[in-house]
Amino acid sequence: MLLTSPPILQFKSLSLSTPFLHGATTPAAQFFKPSTSSAAAPPSSAVVPVIKAMRSLQGKVVCATNDKTVAVEVTRLAPHPKYKRRVRKKKTYQAHDPANQFQVGDIVQLQKGRPISKNKTFWAVPAPSRDRNKSKDEAAAAASQELGIPLESAS
Repeated sequence: MLLTSPPILQFKSLSLSTPFLHGATTPAAQFFKPSTSSAAAPPSSAVVPVIKAMRSLQGKVVCATNDKTVAVEVTRLAPHPKYKRRVRKKKTYQAHDPANQFQVGDIVQLQKGRPISKNKTFWAVPAPSRDRNKSKDEAAAAASQELGIPLESAS
């Protein structure tokens, strides 16, 4: 095997002077330096998604004596830090009730809104009713009417 030129001579044609080695501006360096040009501004068509965590809660009215304000107790389940069993945690929120329509014991839904006062950022809204008092026969009859076929257990 005969080489036409020594290997060192082949690499002499390559130059090691690049703008990166000499500290010149590179595309990556533009991200770390503030620029005043409008090219660095994000496009106006970019839409940032809205995170809707904690927008609505559901709880029970525990105090309705104040005018246009109700105190709502919200119960949630959280794991115990040591025993890892789920325990009930309760927190009371002040909610705006403009019509004074809620009484103690009502189930309401809290919708988050702009701050109304120092402690009020929620609006009280009637919660969708849940039919817990239906008997099994009524539930089976309603299910058979929805499906359009009689159930075997209902006969």
